Order: sequence, then C-alpha cells, then structure tokens
Amino acid sequence: MKTLTVGLGDRSYPIIIKNGVLREIGSQLAATPVGRRYFVISDDRVASLHGDPLMAGLQAASQQAELLTFPHGEENKHLGTVAALSSQLAARGADRKDALIALGGGVTGDIVGFLAAIYMRGIPFVQVPTTLLSQVDSSVGGKTGVDIPEGKNLIGAFYQPKAVFIDSGVLQTLPYAELLNGLAEVIKYGVIYDADFFHRLERQREDILACDLTVLEEIIARCCEIKAAVVAADEKESDLRRILNFGHTIGHAVEGASGYIIAHGMAVAIGMAAVANLAVRKGLLGKDDADRLVKLMEDYGMPTVIPAELDRGKIRQYLKTDKKAVGGRPFFVLPTAIGKVIITDEVEDALLEQVLAG
Repeated sequence: MKTLTVGLGDRSYPIIIKNGVLREIGSQLAATPVGRRYFVISDDRVASLHGDPLMAGLQAASQQAELLTFPHGEENKHLGTVAALSSQLAARGADRKDALIALGGGVTGDIVGFLAAIYMRGIPFVQVPTTLLSQVDSSVGGKTGVDIPEGKNLIGAFYQPKAVFIDSGVLQTLPYAELLNGLAEVIKYGVIYDADFFHRLERQREDILACDLTVLEEIIARCCEIKAAVVAADEKESDLRRILNFGHTIGHAVEGASGYIIAHGMAVAIGMAAVANLAVRKGLLGKDDADRLVKLMEDYGMPTVIPAELDRGKIRQYLKTDKKAVGGRPFFVLPTAIGKVIITDEVEDALLEQVLAG
C-alpha cells in the first residue's frame, strides 16, 4: 500500500493506493470515520461491477451504508442528476453527519463532489475512482461540477474530499478505450512537470498497455504526487494549478463541439497536439519536442488531429465560454520543452486559426 497526502492544512487528506483496497474501505472508515452513515453513489454500470464488494466491506465493518445509482454517461452530468440525487438523500433523511462515497469515474466523482458541496451547504465525501483517468487526475484536488449546454463544468465548486481510495485492481475490468482515455492525462503530467516521467512512458509503453498492475500503480502514484504538490501550492487555480489544464482548453472545445461523442481523454490528446503545434508556431517549442509528444500519443493509439468534420465555429464558441477565459479570451498552457510549460493568453488569432484548421 502507498499513501500520499494532499497538504491543505486542516483540510489535508490521504490518497491510499493499493490493489484490493476496495474491499478494505469499510475497515478504513471504521478506523477513521468520515460520516455516521454512508451513501455510496455510482452510475448503474459501475455499480454492477464494483458496488457489491464495496458494500460488503462496509457492512462487514459495521458501517451503515446504502447504494444510490444514476444512469451512466457524460450526457447525465447535469443539474437534473444532482437534483434527483439530492431528493433521494432528503427522502432518506441524510444530514450533515452523514457522508457520500463517489464510486466511479470522472463523471461520478464530479457529480458526487458537487452534490456534497451543496447538499445542506456541505457534507463530507470520499472518492473511490474506478477509471485510470479518475485515479490519476479528477479524484484528486477538489474540482467538482456539472455541464450545461454552453460548456463543460461551467457550474461547480472547489470542494475537497476527506480521502481518496485507489484500487489498481479495478483497472482489470476497464475497457481498453477507457485505459487510453486515462493515459492521455498521464502523458499530460510528463509534459507539464516531469521529463523523466515522460521518458518512462515512452520506455514502458508495452507494460502499461498490457495493464501490468505493478507498473500502473507506480504510474498512478507519480501522477498523484504531482497533482498533490500542485494543488497544495495553488488550491483554487489562481496560478500554478492552471498548468494542469494543458491540452484542456482546446480539448474541452473539441469534446463539446463533437456533442461529447469524442471521449474526454481523446479530446485532451487532440488538444495537447494542437497546443504543441501552437507553441512551435510561436517559437516557444522545438519541433523535435512537439514531434516527440505527438509520436508518443500516436504510439499509444490516441488521435492527434482535430477531426475535419467538426464545426470550427462551434469550437471557437466553446473557447470563448471556457470557464478559464477572461473577457471571452482563453488562456493556453503552452509547452516550452518536455517537462516545462507557460500559461498565456497572448495567442494571435491568426495562429489559432491555423492550428484549428489542422
């Protein structure tokens, strides 16, 4: 078992990484209680895969728990789902002494975290991420939220969990496409923070794609270490934390313009390739490093080009409504080398048009 800490003073919390920890969460919460009762919230698909072992572990540790579900898919990440879950909690008499457990991927973590932030003006919650993407990124750091038609995660809150339990073993049930979805975020960490880690991803590609759990646990731990350090330094995304958005500004726009048909990780891969191209055109990044990033993503089987059929007008509109935009002008995280990036809104419209054109 590996335990990391997100250092936020009296709101610090552990990240526990262990193959099989899903069945041990009950005993962990019995030893360090978060709530009087627990409401496990999961989408219907994940609940059928991982709900029973989590609930069995909670019951074996004499923890009162109930499982609530909602329909799976990004299309259900909206205020209607939050309202429906709120009503279910209220009907069961949930109060501030109780706690939520988010069991699932990034969509579930975002929904449940936001629900925890606003239900009775805030109740505790725990993250139990079940996808690689949520394990290395979205479950850590306290960003929560839901989508509206105008953009992704435009309604949300910063609200930290009390703990994050990462079971690497659940990745063995993950569809291959979802593994790749998470690996895009993994690659991001190498580009923004750690050149040696990027090289490791080049070197260990076959083991990673084969879902070698020993290797994956090490990869997950390094990503969580990086994110924990960034979040501890800048919890509310006023400065340093914005580097975590590498590839996301254009990626979110691509995702939205596709009607969310393009998965988040694949959209981020497209976005990373696009901003690397942008950085080369601005003279900030050597072409060799940009080519190296694109090659790594392509070697992992990720897309690196904005699909020709996507409406560029829609992409531009999503860029203007990006939650990090100021005055309709988006900020971009641009690489200057593998392992180093800058944040800027000084991107000429003509250069951006060239990159969007593909």
